[in-house]
Amino acid sequence: MHVLTVVLAKVNVRRRPFPRKTGSAGSILANVWTAALAPGPALPKRLFNKELVFGRKRPALKKCRWHGWRRVLIGQGLSLAFFLLFPGPAVRAADTGDGTAGEVPLPFISRLDSRDPLFKQYADDVESARRRLFVRERTGETSRAIAEALTIYRYTPPGGEDIFAIAARCNIPYAGLASLNRLGHPSALESAGDILLPSVPGVFVPQEAGSDIERLLSSGRTSQSEEAVPVTVSRGDKKELYWFYPGADFSPTERIFFLNSGFRFPLRTYRLTSSYGPRTNPVTGRFRIHEGLDLAAPEGTDVFAAASGVVTETGSDPVYGNYIIIKHADNWASLYGHLSKIDIALRSEVRSGILIGRVGSTGQSTGPHLHFELRRNGRAQDPGKYLFQ
Repeated sequence: MHVLTVVLAKVNVRRRPFPRKTGSAGSILANVWTAALAPGPALPKRLFNKELVFGRKRPALKKCRWHGWRRVLIGQGLSLAFFLLFPGPAVRAADTGDGTAGEVPLPFISRLDSRDPLFKQYADDVESARRRLFVRERTGETSRAIAEALTIYRYTPPGGEDIFAIAARCNIPYAGLASLNRLGHPSALESAGDILLPSVPGVFVPQEAGSDIERLLSSGRTSQSEEAVPVTVSRGDKKELYWFYPGADFSPTERIFFLNSGFRFPLRTYRLTSSYGPRTNPVTGRFRIHEGLDLAAPEGTDVFAAASGVVTETGSDPVYGNYIIIKHADNWASLYGHLSKIDIALRSEVRSGILIGRVGSTGQSTGPHLHFELRRNGRAQDPGKYLFQ
């Protein structure tokens, strides 16, 4: 199966005609990218004599009905000069199939509204793709044919803008934005910097999963499916291989996992004996906030990491007994207390679901159970809001 190349700087010039009043300074600045990237003759077709025959007769210029052909030529020259002086950002191109890559200008959307001409072009591309996906059962168009229209744009979200607002403005399901930009949780957008906007709705599954949500995406889909289209996207000097599923969205399980940070229950079987919140301590009799969950299970029951991360602390505490603390992405941390045995070394990198210890009754405990906490920025959070069964 040949790898479909996704050229990040693809621009559909057919739906972007040359600006009419090209001689005005406002038009030059507003349409500089369009004017510079559009192929073909430097002047609008209407300025050529209809009797033009290439190779036989030189084109005869008609006078422009606004300012004359000299003004048009000057306007075109200024537009090209502006583009050469300010060519805009560039990124590594997608793999062309022969192992080579080059620098190409990346379409950059400065704002998500109609005042940005590139956003108007992007919106047209998305609308066209959605129409093709809507009628694909009737037309029989394949996923590969639809994926060939895929264009990647770049956008820098301002502070305070979340993935759901961006997805709504772009008319793209947030699953496409999250999977292409490899976001494990909506809050990860805050530290993402520039993000990529796909022009075709769908889900991007990395061929080499690097997080829990990506492993979940891989397990729920098969690369042997006719819906899977291999694509290559280059980020800097690194090439990333994806299986692209045009028109796909997160499944209910994947959606819950993405929205709930992807923390799994640390025990396979358990009985909840104490929830998060105010309670009377069964040992001391004092009324205070219980900052985690107590999950009763037989002593020696396997305890698993709730999410991928790094073991930052292990030890013994008068209250928590034998405990483990794992640091996760986005300033999250999880604590596992009252363990009978610790099966993971300090500073070890762990993946979600890996065995880290055994249930016990060490420390301040009335019987075998696991005390489990989730903390963000050092503050305890209710695990029940984030755990995924």
